[in-house]
Amino acid sequence: MDTDFYRMKRLPPYVIAEVNAMRHAARQGGEDIIDLGMGNPDQPPPAHVIEKLCEVAKKPDAHGYSQSKGIPGLRKAQANYYGRRFGVELDPEREVVVTMGSKEGLASLANAITAPGDVVLAPNPSYPIHTFGFIIAGATIRSVPTTPDEQYWAALESAMNYTVPRPSLLVVNYPSNPTAEVVDLAFYERLVDWARDNEVWILSDLAYSELYYDGKPTPSIMQVKGAKDVAIEFTSMSKTYSMAGWRMGFAVGNQQLIAAMTRVKSYLDYGAFTPIQAAACAALNGPQDIVETNRQLYHKRRDVMVDAFARAGWEIPSPAASMFAWAPLPPALAHMGSLEFSKQLLTEAKVAVAAGVGYGEKGEGFVRIAMVENEQRLRQAARNIKRYFNSLGINSSAA
Repeated sequence: MDTDFYRMKRLPPYVIAEVNAMRHAARQGGEDIIDLGMGNPDQPPPAHVIEKLCEVAKKPDAHGYSQSKGIPGLRKAQANYYGRRFGVELDPEREVVVTMGSKEGLASLANAITAPGDVVLAPNPSYPIHTFGFIIAGATIRSVPTTPDEQYWAALESAMNYTVPRPSLLVVNYPSNPTAEVVDLAFYERLVDWARDNEVWILSDLAYSELYYDGKPTPSIMQVKGAKDVAIEFTSMSKTYSMAGWRMGFAVGNQQLIAAMTRVKSYLDYGAFTPIQAAACAALNGPQDIVETNRQLYHKRRDVMVDAFARAGWEIPSPAASMFAWAPLPPALAHMGSLEFSKQLLTEAKVAVAAGVGYGEKGEGFVRIAMVENEQRLRQAARNIKRYFNSLGINSSAA
């Protein structure tokens, strides 16, 4: 029997999984691994959100199938969030759909709107679902840069002029995972104009909308006049409310894209568990102090990590947003490549990071560091790394 399945042939080995397996084995062996690899929040959701989950779960009628596009109250709560945060008005019925995390939403949209042979423009490096969601759906990926400078716009123009068939969709993700780069509203204004002129859909992943630092809030593409004509945007409750395992997210924007995605979802799922959706309503509609608390938490961790790692001999650019730092390999160890460096860091320093090459070939030479351990553990990670550098005869200036 042939087991060389079509879609499996289009998926390369998941590079990040190799280091994850090593980390798991080390921990099973009793080693204390400081895990800065996966973006998995270490804080719980607010108490009132958990209480709402328990309250609704006790109701006898709360355990049946739910609407695949989300209960009306939750779609309205998300529309209200966009109104508060971005000054954007959304129709909860036609411009909002609930997803089981933004990752599932991205995959559902890919299946809804792409056909085999379609060309999708996606950043490189990028979070894997931004490319492989469309590859699984049969599309072809053409890479564009992540850094939003003039080279970015030149790459878009080149792609439109020299790709057959012409690209039909562009993925953007700011604050970026993995690079933590950000854009301003002027970038989105230019992007909407470009998309309209070139008849390209825009998919914006805004999962890290609330993890911004230094008093510079991240914008939404939906703030741009005419954005709803060409764009759909995904957000997530995973980081904002520390609800990663709850798998709760949203897509908002263009009515045609929302309708197509909703239709596909109606065939694939029955929607998230109703008590989880009710608890998500409580998070969006209730006290918002956790949003600022989490922002300050990651802000402090960022400052501690950048300072401590610099003292250890590893200069890391300070991210403007997200829960990640995109760190170039220490010059003295750059010859290793990001995967081997990540393995060595895990084995010798007991610190897990994500190899940059796992996010695309343009990620080679970098690692992604997640700020998901407390300040004490981040300082411990820096001490471990310094000992590792010293064991190689690398001093601070050479690293």
